[in-house]
Amino acid sequence: MKLAAIDIGSNAARLLIVDAIPGKGKNVQFSKLNLVRVPLRLGFDVFDKGIIGEEKTQMVMNTMMAFRNLLDAYGVKYLKACATSAMRDAKNSKAIIENVKKKTNIQIEVISGDMEAGLVFENQIAEKLEKDKGYLYIDVGGGSTELSYYNAGRHKAKQSFNIGTIRLLRKDVTPEMWMEMKEFIEKNIKSKKPVLAIGSGGNINKVFSISRNKDNSPLTLNLLKDYFKEFSALSVEERINKYKLKADRADVIVPALEIYTNVMRWADAKEIYVPKIGVADGLVHQLYHEVVAQRTAS
Repeated sequence: MKLAAIDIGSNAARLLIVDAIPGKGKNVQFSKLNLVRVPLRLGFDVFDKGIIGEEKTQMVMNTMMAFRNLLDAYGVKYLKACATSAMRDAKNSKAIIENVKKKTNIQIEVISGDMEAGLVFENQIAEKLEKDKGYLYIDVGGGSTELSYYNAGRHKAKQSFNIGTIRLLRKDVTPEMWMEMKEFIEKNIKSKKPVLAIGSGGNINKVFSISRNKDNSPLTLNLLKDYFKEFSALSVEERINKYKLKADRADVIVPALEIYTNVMRWADAKEIYVPKIGVADGLVHQLYHEVVAQRTAS
């Protein structure tokens, strides 16, 4: 069964196309057929002017038309498309979404921060890990960070915060916003079990690649702190040249590391797993279960 998900974030838009192959019992293998990322960087418009400007509006349309062509080329029948922080804040998002629907037949849903946090949890990575630990999902985007805490086989708490890489670059994050995040962690992570972090987002994936850690092995908080200090000491151009980063990654990787390290410190998490999951993966999982339920009911 071919499924696809579109995630329109504050920094980039992603199209994920998978083939869902049922296994024994409830096991499903999601085989990735294609993943396309386009650096729209909507947050730079929205967090400054409150709207998505003409140039980026056209970029959104061009991207969605290209995605439509890829969906048709792969013969994808089932699709979920969502937009997060930048589209939530943009005053003209409704008009853009209507135009995209009209020209591409792609229906974009602007989702809440809590729903965004839930989509990352939809991957249920923690269920496959040790039961004697608590797990804190940390999904860092351009406009927001979603935290979701899992302990003793149960989902305990989740919340979205308007602390994202682009907002930090623009100096839009206040001490009060950081304090709100810290207080959420201190209030909700009350466990004698060790806490392990699970990170999602393009920046933590890139840090993992740079570290050359073996797959399935975690990064340590101390290593993230070291990378934060090293990247902070370099200019954007130096980061691009030394680590072969794309320009739209080189500027946001430092604020991303600031978020990850702060959250891990406050949660007393010494390690972070990087299973390369994200909102698009959660959408695909959610879509699969919806399709199966519809087929069962009919």
